[in-house]
Amino acid sequence: METDSILANRVTIKNATKLFGSVQALKNVSLAVKPGQVVLVIGPSGSGKSTLLRSINRLEPLTSGEIWLDDEQLTHHMSDIRRIREEIGMVFQSFNLFPHLTARANISLAPLVVKRIPKAAADEAALALLARVGLADKADSYPSQLSGGQQQRVAIARALAMSPKVMLFDEPTSALDPEMIKEVLDVMLALAQEGMTMLVVSHEMGFAKAAADEVVFMDQGEIIEQGSPEELFEHPREERTKRFLEHIL
Repeated sequence: METDSILANRVTIKNATKLFGSVQALKNVSLAVKPGQVVLVIGPSGSGKSTLLRSINRLEPLTSGEIWLDDEQLTHHMSDIRRIREEIGMVFQSFNLFPHLTARANISLAPLVVKRIPKAAADEAALALLARVGLADKADSYPSQLSGGQQQRVAIARALAMSPKVMLFDEPTSALDPEMIKEVLDVMLALAQEGMTMLVVSHEMGFAKAAADEVVFMDQGEIIEQGSPEELFEHPREERTKRFLEHIL
C-alpha cells in the first residue's frame, strides 16, 4: 500500500530531518507532490523552505528521512546523484549563468556535456527554449547584456533543457526589480499551465492564486499548515499562519 502511494506521486518526502550542528533546519517534514501539481512553499526566513528544496536534488543531504522521485529513492546512498540532477531542474535566487557564454551556450551546455547530444541538436533545442521564455532575439547575448529578468528566464530555459520531471524554484524573483518580476512569473505560469510539476518557494501571492494547487506554510523547520490557496489565505487555521499572512497579504 505504501509503494502504491509513492507511485501516485511525482515527489514523496517522508519524515525529512536536517541538522546543521545543533540547528534543526527540517523537523520530520512529510509532503507529497503529484504529477503536474504546483506546490507553493511560504514561510519566514529561516523556516527551512530552501533547505527542503535543496534536499530534493541532494544539494543538502538529509540527516534522516527519505525523498522519492516517482519510484526511486533519491536519498539512498547508492543513488546516482548526477542522474538524479538531470531529472530535477532548479532555479535559484541568483541566476548563476556562465558569464563567458551566450544565452544559447548557457542552455545547450548541459545537454552537450551530460547527455552528449550533438551540437546542432543542442543549439536547436536551446533556440526553441529561448523562444519559449520570450527571448528568441537574445540567443547570442551574454549575461552582462541582459536584464535581471532576462537572465532569470535564461536560467529557467537552462533548467528545462534537461527535460526534468520536476522544477524547483527557490525565490526566483527575490533578486529582481519590481518591473522584471512579472516577466519571470509569466514564464512560470505558462509552465504550470503546460503541466510541469513544480515546487516553488516564493511570496508572490498573485502567482500563488493563479497557479498553485496547494500552499504549504513552514515555520522553524516544520510544515505548520497546508491547503489550497483559498483555504490557506482566506481561512488559515493555525495562529502562526495567521500572523505570517498578516505581513504578506
